[in-house]
Amino acid sequence: MRRWEIWVGLLGLGMLVFGSYYGLMVAPREVYMGDVQRIMYVHVPTAWNTLLCFTASFVGAVGWLLTRSWKWDYLIESTIITGLVTGSLLAVQGAIWAKPTWGVWWTWDPRLTSVAVMVLSFLGILALRSFVDDPVKRATWSATATVLAWVNIPFVYLCVRWMASLHQTQSTPKTVDPAMVFPLRLNAFAVLFVVIFFVATGWRIAREQRKRELAE
Repeated sequence: MRRWEIWVGLLGLGMLVFGSYYGLMVAPREVYMGDVQRIMYVHVPTAWNTLLCFTASFVGAVGWLLTRSWKWDYLIESTIITGLVTGSLLAVQGAIWAKPTWGVWWTWDPRLTSVAVMVLSFLGILALRSFVDDPVKRATWSATATVLAWVNIPFVYLCVRWMASLHQTQSTPKTVDPAMVFPLRLNAFAVLFVVIFFVATGWRIAREQRKRELAE
């Protein structure tokens, strides 16, 4: 493991601890939702970084299809795995938020449904990769599937504006108390640094696995 990976991971972890403490203990209580709103300080950064991970997978897929350079396949694998972890956390956090605010753990709301489709689609791509032994076919088929799966990502983000939804639309610094904006942005970068750590680690592991496969 390279030194910069360790420092980025530790920085992200430290920022996440401080940002979460600030969100829980310092930021003001939300008027309508009360303390349950405080999950926003991890839920929203998790959402942003999940979409970022799968967009990076899309970039890797396009890169592989255009160049056939293995670095892009490493990026596909590492970002899909990391995105599935954050995407699963996103769904769990959303359910925790939904129960006290909407009265149910799950509803077929456009945002929730599109997130479920997103997670299941990329989980299917990861399963596809595990079933294909030939490295070139695996990279090509999963890259093609990734491009198709990514089509849902803009819908995940914009569906709350396009369709009637229980889920609130995206807030802006103009509509949020400054004391809430600080921990939200801090945790956004914190989760980003943690994601970079895991993507870099996954990229290196994928590279070593591919070297062994191609040498056989």
